Amino acid sequence: MGCGGSSQPYLPLFLGERGPCSEWERWLGERQKMIHSLFLINCSGDIFLEKHWKSVVSQSVCDYFFEAQEKAADVENVPPVISTPHHYLISIYREKIFFVSVIQTEVPPLFVIEFLHRVADTFQDYFGECSETAIKDNVVIVYELLEEMLDNGFPLATESNILKELIKPPTILRSVVNSITGSSNMGETLPTGQLSNIPWRRAVVKYTNNEAYFDVIEEIDAIIDKSGSTVFAEIQGVIDSCIKLSGMPDLSLSFMNPRLLDDVSFHPCIRFKRWESERVLSFIPPDGNFRLISYRVSSQNLVAIPVYVKHIISFKENSSSGRFDVTIGPKQNMGKTVEGVIVTVHMPKAVLNMNLTSTQGSYTFDPVLKVLTWDIGKITPQKLPNLKGIVNLQSGAPKPEENPSLNVQFKIQQLAISGLKVNRLDMFGEKYKPFKGVKYITKAGKFQVRT
Repeated sequence: MGCGGSSQPYLPLFLGERGPCSEWERWLGERQKMIHSLFLINCSGDIFLEKHWKSVVSQSVCDYFFEAQEKAADVENVPPVISTPHHYLISIYREKIFFVSVIQTEVPPLFVIEFLHRVADTFQDYFGECSETAIKDNVVIVYELLEEMLDNGFPLATESNILKELIKPPTILRSVVNSITGSSNMGETLPTGQLSNIPWRRAVVKYTNNEAYFDVIEEIDAIIDKSGSTVFAEIQGVIDSCIKLSGMPDLSLSFMNPRLLDDVSFHPCIRFKRWESERVLSFIPPDGNFRLISYRVSSQNLVAIPVYVKHIISFKENSSSGRFDVTIGPKQNMGKTVEGVIVTVHMPKAVLNMNLTSTQGSYTFDPVLKVLTWDIGKITPQKLPNLKGIVNLQSGAPKPEENPSLNVQFKIQQLAISGLKVNRLDMFGEKYKPFKGVKYITKAGKFQVRT
């Protein structure tokens, strides 16, 4: 607590040769220029949008990013932080777009990465998709959003509720009216949330139907060795919320087994002390869609592997053919249907084509990229999907040094693979009874089977 009851923390005071004022101004100036510029780059390497705060940084600074991109095996391996002689480039990859920020001073990289993800989430929320086409079609609103989200290089308004009061989301009718009248999407009044101690929620919210929905979404990352043993397994989970409640409700969400959760990241509305003491999420929610928490379950004995893969992939010395036989099935203890199953295999460069037969779904083989894609769909335990046949190799080519890995995608409805379950949701501060619902989804993240 500062002097006079102020809740603001003390800021550093530098005593140098020129006295404290000049050093303080220098420190403050550096802090205000955290993010200097932002470039949006598509997969073709075209910079299709750029935004600068203060002075303009030349597009040539992105050459360092392009060099790192060429060295990376794929887009996910581009280093998120790149040091250049005069700048740092911090980037994320979302929906086939690189968000590349230019930093002039050292800053916490995760701070910038989190902000870039918030920018992408805002575009998704406003335009329905975070794509190059959507951004180009709404370029005026994009610049208005960036101007409000970042003030002089420092994040300011990043909550969806606040932004939608400042800048109205685009609609066909509003676009027509704006083109005729020459008006803009900018709001005429300061958002009510900015004037309260609950900046993430609008002051006056009214709904005819009061509803609160929670989606528990878990992605399982795993590496399975050729014998079927688990080398690595981890669950990345989130709870996404859609809250449409009138007034100023105060909610408490409890779990059957909250001790499962590791490395929990909270929305600012969560009262952290209540979580620490009782493992209960207590909060006044934002209005609409938002991410309540994200978490991780890393203990391998708690991570159940929902599918198994039987495989025979073999190549012979001095032979122009090989054998391919893969069967995939659900684990017996799941009790839920595994659907949306897709198996992707990056075959060796010596492979010319593949003559296969599938008992379920369809397969394609790209002879240029050497990628086999088997789209299975839903797995029925009574008849397991199987794909087998002959692999044709280049004549005279040596035997591939190693077998390819199988990358598996799948989805399971109404199941949280970690075993996490919501116990109950209680509401205080309002007298009406809302409709409450919880949905569970498990998906494959980076799920790899070695052969």
